[in-house]
Order: sequence, then structure tokens, then C-alpha cells
Amino acid sequence: MGKSDKKRILLKVGSNVLTKETNQISRGKLEDIARQIAQLKDDYEFVIVSSGAIAVAKQFVELESNGRLINVKQALASIGQPHLMRIFHENFWELGLFTSQCLLSYSDFKKEKSRKNIKNTINVLVNNNYIPVINENDTVATDEIKFGDNDKLSALTAALLNVDLLMIATNTDGIYTKASIEADKVETIKETSEIEPLKAQVESNSISKHGTGGMATKIAAAEIAQEANIETWIVNGLKDNFIVNAINNESDFTKIITK
Repeated sequence: MGKSDKKRILLKVGSNVLTKETNQISRGKLEDIARQIAQLKDDYEFVIVSSGAIAVAKQFVELESNGRLINVKQALASIGQPHLMRIFHENFWELGLFTSQCLLSYSDFKKEKSRKNIKNTINVLVNNNYIPVINENDTVATDEIKFGDNDKLSALTAALLNVDLLMIATNTDGIYTKASIEADKVETIKETSEIEPLKAQVESNSISKHGTGGMATKIAAAEIAQEANIETWIVNGLKDNFIVNAINNESDFTKIITK
């Protein structure tokens, strides 16, 4: 397969997945992601939108600053981002995969020149076998909370790059029906093209422990992707082999297909 024949997946990984719902980044989870990308690289190329800089900072900041606490999110993100990239680099490098860092802010998507530059840079990276790891440029972002744990950032990036698939990795087996949550026996909505009914289903769902985005921000992301004619899969990133299993249809997840 030539480069142009590969399907491009934008993989969005939330903080709850990267930490495996603990208080620190899980190297095992990053190894799991890297191993799957290495396994799929003949047929798929990946662009990653990663949360987790603040979670990593909390892990290191007390060690580095003699136990003093820093509560300003932008400052934490600035401390955590290099650590996050180092952990990505180390785990991916061991499997012969190369990573690069791209920090984007919401305003970058508003300007045509910036949009063009983002697209060109990411295409150059991917064509040269580098996996762009994208995060929000939190140190300059004042509306960081509004991005919803990078869900919106992932959808805007997916649309800009015109990827084949937006895969959002979270801590559930996709979107559950409201009735099944209330009955305490969760049931995944397997496939739909209808966004509005999904919004109604998840109104009561809570925000995840580390992330700032609940399921509502994921559905909003899927809506942006759908408008760009891109399918969105919401998968359980806490499970091993979650990318491969979803591609092979061997797991429960939600597909939000195009109309």
C-alpha cells in the first residue's frame, strides 16, 4: 500500500484513559497504544490528540517544587507538557515509532492562514512517518475549559485534515442508553446517524474523574465531524487492544455514522 492508500485515523485519548483512572499517567496504556499503531501502520496512519498534561504535572510538581502545590491550570499544563511528550516519545520510540508535538489553540482554527499551516505541517509529519501528538496550547488558552477535554479540538482537527475516522477513546463502552444506565445494566448504542436523540440520552451522564469533558462534549465533537462527513467511534480506551478490537468489530462501542 502506498502512503495515499492508508486510512487516516485521528485518535483522541482523554486523561481518564492515559491515567487508567489513577492519579498518574500509565506507561502500560501508552505502550498498548503504541503497540497497536505499530501493528496497524501498513494500513493506517495516525494523528493523536492527547490530553493529560495537567495530570502528568500533578504527578511531578510536588517532587520538583519541594511539595509546594500549584493550582493554576495553565502553569500545570506548562510543567506537564514536556513530561507528557517524553513519556510518549520513550514508549513509541521503543517500537520504532516517531512522535512530534503540535500545540494548537482555538484561535488557530479561526484564521485561514493558520488552518493552512496546521494542515501542511501535519501532512509533512505524517508523510515522513512522524505521529503528531496534538494538545491544546494551554498556557495561552483562557477558555481551556470550554474545549471539553480536547474533544472539540479533536473534531476540529479531524475536519481540518479530512481524516477517514475520528476515534475518541474514553472510559466507557461507547454511549449507553439512558434506560440501561437507570436500570444499572448498561447497554451500548451501537450505531446511529442521529445526533439529537443522542444528546437527550446523555444529558444526565456525569463528567469523568480527570477529564473536563463528559459524554456531551464527545457528542458535540461527533456532530462537528459528521458535518465534515467523518464517522466518529466512541470506544473504551481503558481496555487493552481497543483500537484493533474496534477496527475488527470485536468490542462494544458507538459508531456515529455520516448521514
